[in-house]
Amino acid sequence: MKQKLVLIGNGMAGMRTIDELLKLSPEQYDITVFGAEPHGNYNRIMLSPVLAGDKTIDQIIMHNLQWYLDKGITLHTNKTITHIDRNGQTVSTQDGITADYDKLIIATGSNPVILPVEGKQLDGVISFRDINDVNIMIETAKTHKKAIVIGGGLLGLEAANGLMIQGMDVSVVQRGHTLMNQQLDQAASDLMQAELEAKGMHFLVDHDTAEFIGKDRVEKVRFKDGSEVKADLVVMAVGIRPNIALAQASGIMCERGILVDDTLKTYSKNIYAVGECVQYRNETFGLVAPLYKQAKVCAAQLANAGGAKYQSSVTATKLKVTGINLFSAGDFIGDDESEQLIYQDAARHIYKKLVIKANKIIGILLYGDTTDGNWYFSLLGKQKDISKIREDILFGQHQVDKDLL
Repeated sequence: MKQKLVLIGNGMAGMRTIDELLKLSPEQYDITVFGAEPHGNYNRIMLSPVLAGDKTIDQIIMHNLQWYLDKGITLHTNKTITHIDRNGQTVSTQDGITADYDKLIIATGSNPVILPVEGKQLDGVISFRDINDVNIMIETAKTHKKAIVIGGGLLGLEAANGLMIQGMDVSVVQRGHTLMNQQLDQAASDLMQAELEAKGMHFLVDHDTAEFIGKDRVEKVRFKDGSEVKADLVVMAVGIRPNIALAQASGIMCERGILVDDTLKTYSKNIYAVGECVQYRNETFGLVAPLYKQAKVCAAQLANAGGAKYQSSVTATKLKVTGINLFSAGDFIGDDESEQLIYQDAARHIYKKLVIKANKIIGILLYGDTTDGNWYFSLLGKQKDISKIREDILFGQHQVDKDLL
């Protein structure tokens, strides 16, 4: 008799868990998946190339509807689970579909942060989170000119680049003065800003949004200093928050995210959680690498393959933003006890920075040339003493005498 496994959330972390489980134990479970969107599972990271016209929606679908049929998985699209009965071990949707489970995975992902300002409900004010948002941007670009992107992080810059390619005049609003402050320091941010300005992108740094103005549709953005800019479209890319409303309402233990242990179990019987909705120790997640690690561990637990434990580790961010290569890991800002090794070639748009403490690398930031990123990252991970190669290390692995390490 097969056990029943229900997955809430048809996104990347949840479906990666199913993929891993099918490799380990394909016959163990009858699987039912509930997804809030009308599509099969797709690669959310590839929404930017869809907006930029480099990919189609079909090309970013990872599991099409036929795949679920072929695997004997029941998929409910356009369905939001609104209740989990932990005692009866059932889940229910808003329109009355119920499914019972022996094991449950919650993979509800995250919600985009919406600024709590006047006018946020106006037409033309959106986030950048799913296929529907991308469709709105592409359609708006056909008839409107002026786009304001709020948030100078990775997602904001990707949205701005895509909207420029769609023919819009785009300004990026950043509350502080460092773009991509999770990945860059001020020097690298300045390089990036100059490079993107040369491509035609505008920036309003140190601007704090106060309200969106318009009758039915957004017409202007007003800032806290009283200044205003015109806007036909506002895209908010100011961060994400774990989507824990369902778990909280169902009495599952949460803090900032759904609390899980080393096996991705929640503190409720037979319920697991993976992805951006979870909190492991004090950490929540937004990058794909840790989500895929969680999926592997969770699948091994569900398949009774034993032994697998999740461990948080320093992750490297390797990105190509609007054609610019970046790599950052660890503490790339440093403190009073650390030193910085810096190489900068402004003409070639290259900037490399290693943060060193006690002769060991603790932080890496590479902009424009990321060739040696993985090598530096392995030195960071192994905590190698670099004192003998210190004078050559910024010039890369091929310049360093291997015998000295």
